[in-house]
Amino acid sequence: MQHTTHNSQLAAQAFQERFGYPPAIVVRAPGRVNLLGGHTDYNEGYVLPAAVDRAAWVAAAPVSEPVGRIVALDLGEEATFSLTPVPPPAGGWADYPRGVAWALAERGLELTGVEAALTSDVPVGAGLSSSAAVEVAFAWAWRTLSGFDLDRTELALACQQAENDYVGVRCGVMDQMAAVWGRAGHAILLDCRTLEVEPVRLPDGVAILVADTTVRRELASSEYNRRRRECEEAVRLLSRHLPSIRALRDVSPEEFARLQHHLPPPLRQRARHVIADNARVLEAVRALQAGDLERMGEAMRRCHRSLRDDYEVSSPELDLLAETAWNVPGCYGARLTGAGFGGCVVALVAETAVDDLAAALRRTYQARFRRRPTIYTCRAADGVT
Repeated sequence: MQHTTHNSQLAAQAFQERFGYPPAIVVRAPGRVNLLGGHTDYNEGYVLPAAVDRAAWVAAAPVSEPVGRIVALDLGEEATFSLTPVPPPAGGWADYPRGVAWALAERGLELTGVEAALTSDVPVGAGLSSSAAVEVAFAWAWRTLSGFDLDRTELALACQQAENDYVGVRCGVMDQMAAVWGRAGHAILLDCRTLEVEPVRLPDGVAILVADTTVRRELASSEYNRRRRECEEAVRLLSRHLPSIRALRDVSPEEFARLQHHLPPPLRQRARHVIADNARVLEAVRALQAGDLERMGEAMRRCHRSLRDDYEVSSPELDLLAETAWNVPGCYGARLTGAGFGGCVVALVAETAVDDLAAALRRTYQARFRRRPTIYTCRAADGVT
């Protein structure tokens, strides 16, 4: 609570100092981590993210002119832009609030002008979805100040549109859905086809640890697109035998076992991962509902091995962190999260074992790669408020 109060006060104080009067509202929108469901989202499958207790904070107030006037506290920068119409993207951090304004206007919504101060403790580039947190915070601020009615899922879709069509990043909707629908102490089961959300309680005494390899691979973008094409081609070939399917989500493990010989490598391996991981997500939900963290952890370990061997998106750095975590008492499971090739591992760990796990990861990684991973400890948090 002190952490939350501090950030709220920081945003409000920055607003007051810059604009000379107190803000009307302070909005908090969380980052997220995906516990399970690797590359299942664009195959219309299932994912299991959790909103986390790191967030973007926006202190804001309405103004009479149709403008956005924003100070980014962490960067020491400001941006001012028209809302009638919103100008084209210019690059940089301000494209995220600008893009949100554009996407809301595209829905025929009339936005009030705003003055706002932004701060965030979601680390950039660490796999915790800092961009979605900023987008959702600004969308919620405009929703509140402008007085329009947009439900949480539609608001998430508008933020995804801002990132896809304005900023130019082809993300799925998982990040924004986690930021709006998160619930403290819970993960959320998201059906990426229907956008239905089901909260899934995490047992007490559990923390989420994210270990960042600090490796950023250019390969990730081109290989990500290749994996999407391979999945689409697998669907095309399997549809000769299963005419009703439209995505790998529609293929059961039993059907795949019967028909996999119709797929050449590497399509067979790609499909096997996605189909198995969709089943793993649903099995993991049942495990969590039963309070069975060992079974949840085993699903995370199997997911990592499948991403490594069948989907081929891991790296030596990711493998070392995941495999080290598996052998630390009190760590239930760990896997690479995000697109792969670099980035982060996520682990589910007993709160009493967090320090031991962090120390083991730092020690082993330093010994092998001569540098330290960046480690964040999180807990599941509420969505935007």
